[in-house]
Amino acid sequence: MTSLMDAIVGRDSDADKDPRFPHAPEGWTPVAAAEAARKEGLELGEEHWEALRALQEFYARHDPTTVHLRELHDALDEKFHRQGGIKHLYVLFPGGPVAQGCRIAGLQAPAGATDKGFGSTA
Repeated sequence: MTSLMDAIVGRDSDADKDPRFPHAPEGWTPVAAAEAARKEGLELGEEHWEALRALQEFYARHDPTTVHLRELHDALDEKFHRQGGIKHLYVLFPGGPVAQGCRIAGLQAPAGATDKGFGSTA
C-alpha cells in the first residue's frame, strides 16, 4: 500500500483539486505544503495531514475574515482531544498549531496567532 506522503509527492501539482483535501484553499497543493513544512524543519506525517485537513475544514465552514484565534484553538483542542488535544498539536507543530499549521495549510492565521516580538504564540 502506498503511503500518503508517497502519493502526495507523486502528484502533479497542477492537477485538479486533491480529493483528500476537499476544503483546501484555491491554489494550495499537498506538494507545496510538504515543501513549506520542510523549510520550517518539519517532515509531515499522517497526523500532520489530519491536522491540516481540520484547519482547512474549519476555515471552509467559517468566514475567513472573522475567524477568531480562541474559537479555532478550542475547535482544534476538541477535535484532537483523544490524541491529547492542543498539547499534542504543539508536538506536531512546535511553531504553533494555529500559526504554523495555517501557514502550511495555505490559510491566513487569525489575528493574534503570531506575536511579532516573540514569534508564534498559538
